[in-house]
Amino acid sequence: MKKPLSLSLDEIKAMPSRTQITRHDCVEGWSAIGQWTGVPLGNLLQSAELMPNAKYIVFRCADDLEQSRDGSGLYYESIDLIDAFHPQTIMAYAMNGQPLPVPHGAPLRLRVERQLGYKMAKYVMRIEAVEDFAKIGFGKGGYWEDRGYEWYAGI
Repeated sequence: MKKPLSLSLDEIKAMPSRTQITRHDCVEGWSAIGQWTGVPLGNLLQSAELMPNAKYIVFRCADDLEQSRDGSGLYYESIDLIDAFHPQTIMAYAMNGQPLPVPHGAPLRLRVERQLGYKMAKYVMRIEAVEDFAKIGFGKGGYWEDRGYEWYAGI
């Protein structure tokens, strides 16, 4: 990123937001409809100005599920720039008109409505733009992808 940002949750909440009602589809076969409010991811990325070689957006999370190859032990996920700039892709901080609860990813979670739920990273702590995944986890683009799931989980 040409202009890296470091934003507090209050600063993110002060930015122009979007509210949408969408269905969450889980790979396990269940679904649920919810109302989500957050900042369009594309707006954040435009403010940070992506480098010309950026192809993917990686979300680093507070989840510490197991020791990962890169030594961080932290959950991560990624999407391409097409989904990153889709108008329904938001960094959500509210659900059903209330502050986002911890079980649903507080303080901040990704909502990428064109994909299955495992792509919607919870507890997001850092967002970065990368050219490839070679040095992240097992190089497949996400915690679950490193364990055999498809990288693109479109619905």
